[in-house]
Amino acid sequence: MKNRAAYFGVFTALALIFSYVEMLIPIQFGVPGIKLGLANLLIVIMLYKCGPKEALLLSVVRIVLSGFIFGNMFSIIYSLAGGILSLAVMAFLKGRGSFSVMGVSIAGGVCHNIGQLAVAMAVVETYRVGYYLPVLLIAGMLTGMLIGIVSNEVLKRIRNINLY
Repeated sequence: MKNRAAYFGVFTALALIFSYVEMLIPIQFGVPGIKLGLANLLIVIMLYKCGPKEALLLSVVRIVLSGFIFGNMFSIIYSLAGGILSLAVMAFLKGRGSFSVMGVSIAGGVCHNIGQLAVAMAVVETYRVGYYLPVLLIAGMLTGMLIGIVSNEVLKRIRNINLY
């Protein structure tokens, strides 16, 4: 039981560090809200090594903590919407067993952006922000692919390590 708490603490700390590093990266994609999603690397690894419940807990803890530290209440709401939808889809696809780590991650990246866009539409009470959808889908695919490639490589290297 002690190892579980220690591993979870390490994963949470790494996710927060990745969130902070991502804030420091001065990459502007021309569309508000597009980020690399570096912290999602830890979510994907947790999903594959420990399961969906642990990945959900890590995702929520990371989003809330990083929102309070680096953002605001709106960033927490947007991130929770994207994170929960993303994780639900990733857990479903992983459970099917017919998707690679990269495929699962790409679906997660796309769904994260869809979840955030849905909240944005509700907040501004218009569907006009939906014109961002094509750009967000492409961005989700590209960032999901990058996170999927790195996650797959990390998972290969830690396959003999039991986290839980």
